Amino acid sequence: METIFSLSNLLVLPFWALMIFLPHWRWTKRLIASPLIAVPTALIYAALVLPQIGSLLGALANPDVNTIAQLLGTPEGTTIGWAHFLTFDLLVGRWAYLDSRQKNISAWLVSPALFMVLMLGPLGFLLYLVVRAAHSRLETK
Repeated sequence: METIFSLSNLLVLPFWALMIFLPHWRWTKRLIASPLIAVPTALIYAALVLPQIGSLLGALANPDVNTIAQLLGTPEGTTIGWAHFLTFDLLVGRWAYLDSRQKNISAWLVSPALFMVLMLGPLGFLLYLVVRAAHSRLETK
């Protein structure tokens, strides 16, 4: 499980590095334009979830904190959760990157928000929304 966990990190980090450190490079724009960048970690997730889909759906159909804690409290459950986080955080980061390019928001403002999406998902998303709103207000003045 440790190898799969580590591999999932390696699959997303190049895309984050491109969005944060090389946002204007033409290859960054080309690669990030495709939602397929999230497919490798989504496939890892699917490979781990599908063999136990029946028991997982049963537990998730009526979730409670103890059941979810038991699911996530194993190396396999943690790796499944991690692949889930990595996949969706990358898609949120991709959206913020593409949205910021479309709205001409400075990469100096967006890169910290993207780093926060990578590290703390929802907080980075909220930070990007604040940056986006502030940029919009300044543009309308």
